[in-house]
Amino acid sequence: MQIILYYGPIFADSHPDRTEMKSSARNIILLLLLVLPFTGCKKNITVSDKQAILFEFEYVNYAWSYQHYGFIIDGDGNVLSYKNPDKWNFPDRELRISENQVAENISICTPAGIKIPKADLLKYSAHIKNIAASKVSALKNAADDAGSAEYLCYQYSESSGMYKGTIIKMEGDFTCENLNFYSRKVAEWMKNINNILTLK
Repeated sequence: MQIILYYGPIFADSHPDRTEMKSSARNIILLLLLVLPFTGCKKNITVSDKQAILFEFEYVNYAWSYQHYGFIIDGDGNVLSYKNPDKWNFPDRELRISENQVAENISICTPAGIKIPKADLLKYSAHIKNIAASKVSALKNAADDAGSAEYLCYQYSESSGMYKGTIIKMEGDFTCENLNFYSRKVAEWMKNINNILTLK
């Protein structure tokens, strides 16, 4: 595509054809429309600075005797654990939960004595946005009375004050997994944290 610009004395002397002027102007506008979307700042923020939780592992089993335990990784990398709390706010069917409910859950948790290094926290939280945008495989019935173990990551909307969870992996009676490339690595990382807590 050839773009001809006319300005100053050259424009005055050349007396271009009106059709040629209109064509050139149209080409300039089209070029600007193509370029402008790429000139803004690209935002790579995957989590909000005000986000209280990034990841959660949760195990629930109603068979035989009720069991409910797990851990939360907060925005500072603290691992907070819980076991059979009397009151707990579960996300809705779309895995949405309000910031007030999250705050209540955190207040029930106990510091597990584990702090995720900042580099690791940034590394794994950087995958949240892509994991949240990926599909999850269909549920498969894999066992009976094994309960449900869920590995979740969260995004937070400051405007609505709501968290939106995404399944990374589910194990137990039913299984499924997020199909994002990094989901298995994040799930294994969280599983290792749970193994450490189990040995304590």
